[in-house]
Amino acid sequence: MSNSFSSNHSRKSILHRYTPMFLLIILLTAVSGCSGPDSANPTPSAVPESGGGQPHKLTIMLDWYPNAVHTFLYAAQQKGYFAEEGLDVEIQMPADSNDALKLVAAGKVDLALSYQPQVLMARAEQIPVKSIAALVRHPLNHLLVPADSGITSPKDLSGKTAGYSSIPLYEAMLRTMVKHDGGDPQKLKMVDVGFDLIPAISTGRVDGIIGGFINHEQLILDKEKHPVISIDPTKYGVPDYYELVLVASEHGLKDSKDYFSKFMKAARKGQQFVQDQPEDALDILLAHEDSTAPLDPEIERKSLGILLPLMDAGTQPFGYQDPESWSKVADWLAENGLLQGETGSSGAFVDL
Repeated sequence: MSNSFSSNHSRKSILHRYTPMFLLIILLTAVSGCSGPDSANPTPSAVPESGGGQPHKLTIMLDWYPNAVHTFLYAAQQKGYFAEEGLDVEIQMPADSNDALKLVAAGKVDLALSYQPQVLMARAEQIPVKSIAALVRHPLNHLLVPADSGITSPKDLSGKTAGYSSIPLYEAMLRTMVKHDGGDPQKLKMVDVGFDLIPAISTGRVDGIIGGFINHEQLILDKEKHPVISIDPTKYGVPDYYELVLVASEHGLKDSKDYFSKFMKAARKGQQFVQDQPEDALDILLAHEDSTAPLDPEIERKSLGILLPLMDAGTQPFGYQDPESWSKVADWLAENGLLQGETGSSGAFVDL
């Protein structure tokens, strides 16, 4: 894969991860309205369970094109762990990274990968989704600054320019970081660079970017001879949120909770295989790359090395969710005006 393709695809995909919720509602309404009871394509919950020992079909939609963070899913599929649980799992790639949450909420897919803040913002807008597992337990989105910039902490950006993608969550994160570090967030100039995070920092248009991931954009910049350092938002006032979570609809949980539990049992086996045999697992992932988004094996290998410790739940099972995490993230979102309506976190998740 060429580096230019990787950078361009990254910019056009990753920056849509946190869509304003009113847009999601409009899209959700449209999706729901298109499928009445006479639809030729029934939703997963409307499909009768197969008898005769046939596996139960589940669909899961990724948050983005297949990459290192999804390796455990392809491992579970390839190694037969889903089949062992009586499941036939179809892994789908979204046409747009906003599709996953809206489609699971509308019952068009059974499960979806999304992000802890987005789940809370969706629920505040009465979108009936719930997280059933924390997959990446810490932020991948870090403040990235050129290695030779002399910037060593967020306060150094006071009076300088930072690029972002007009996503309120990212702006709130960076302003929190600067303020927590003793700088003046009012002196920070935030510039909407659209899809162009990588060229914005590599050409010196901005002094730093927020919205780039340490397991992707940082690796691409390093490979393209534009080394950057990453500054962890959790060290500067931003709660230690779950970057990636597995989401179901509330209706789906009522109808298919047992199947989702079986899915998680197989997913844990898949993640254990990735931990024990990362090179073999990576080969499985690369064999499932999408033709529209070819993978760079070097980038994905390094990405997996970054991800594995961030996906480790320690003494708890893979996917465990800490109630305190959900509470802290909800409080921070509300304090920064990013939650409208319901701000409670207790109903936002369940462990399976």
